[in-house]
Amino acid sequence: MISLSTSSSNKPVAVWLLICCALIFAMVVLGGVTRLTRSGLSIVEWDPIMGAIPPLTQARWEETFDKYKQTPEYIKVNQGMSLEEFKGIFYVEWAHRLLGRLIGSVFLIPFLYFLARRRITHELAPKLIVMFVLGGLQGALGWFMVKSGLVDIPRVSPYRLTAHLAFAVVIYAYIFWTALGLLYPPEPRPAPRGLGRFGAAVTALIFLMILSGGFVAGNKAGFAFNTFPWMNGRFFPEGMYAMQPLWSNLFENIATVQFNHRLLAYLLCLVIPVFWWQAMRVALPAHTRRAVHFLLGWLSVQVLLGIATLLYVVPIPLAAAHQAGALVLFSLALAVLHSLRTPH
Repeated sequence: MISLSTSSSNKPVAVWLLICCALIFAMVVLGGVTRLTRSGLSIVEWDPIMGAIPPLTQARWEETFDKYKQTPEYIKVNQGMSLEEFKGIFYVEWAHRLLGRLIGSVFLIPFLYFLARRRITHELAPKLIVMFVLGGLQGALGWFMVKSGLVDIPRVSPYRLTAHLAFAVVIYAYIFWTALGLLYPPEPRPAPRGLGRFGAAVTALIFLMILSGGFVAGNKAGFAFNTFPWMNGRFFPEGMYAMQPLWSNLFENIATVQFNHRLLAYLLCLVIPVFWWQAMRVALPAHTRRAVHFLLGWLSVQVLLGIATLLYVVPIPLAAAHQAGALVLFSLALAVLHSLRTPH
């Protein structure tokens, strides 16, 4: 999409960071599958070291299953589940955690290698350290989220789930932006400043849409109002502000949460075409124009995925594709915004 313009010393570091981005992307999608299959509460302990090894004997499996039987999810939802059924959800959550450990290794080992080879600049080193620290904090936040579903209610807190998702997207964006900076230096003739601000607003709106999707997932709001374009025959669904205190409707009321997600999608369907139209009216490099075209095109794909996910009542393949599509849209917006930036 963008012609390469970089020194040979920067390219390997940038490729390594993009590989980390790809793994975080997979982690976000697998996290969605973990939630959709109700697998996230199957492992009731946080063991960063030994937890990488699943139970290897029948006795260990039974011990692990007995711990799960003490959770609200088993008691209220999965009462009578067999050991073989438990293994099915266990391995999904185990894979999610294992991928997190893999990301840590894929980041740390090349970092130490590049550091030893003096391929990391003084400017880049603090950014990489921040990335590693953020990754560790994300693991802790994930366990904090899981703990909320091991007490009384057989699901995790939608607030903690959305925070976990948001933090993953922030880490992804930070690494992706840094990699782009290594690969593509600032344009000698930057785009108009107003267009750059517009691009930043589009990117922020997509991020907000992803956050609203976290609350849709956390409240299982996608399983209600499975009609389009109306919500059970109404634009404003019944019961939107039935909860007290009033602010809680924004985050806990199924009707309000889904309405807000739809509303943000409608705004994007208005704002991104206007942004595209504005971008086409000014002189931009060919790679920037292509990136803007891709952004507009992918918006259509993402909207169709969202509608299909809703109408078919959240089948796992469609829901996972919709979550992946949101991150693709966000990545395209970041790429566009990066190509519009002014030189330092």
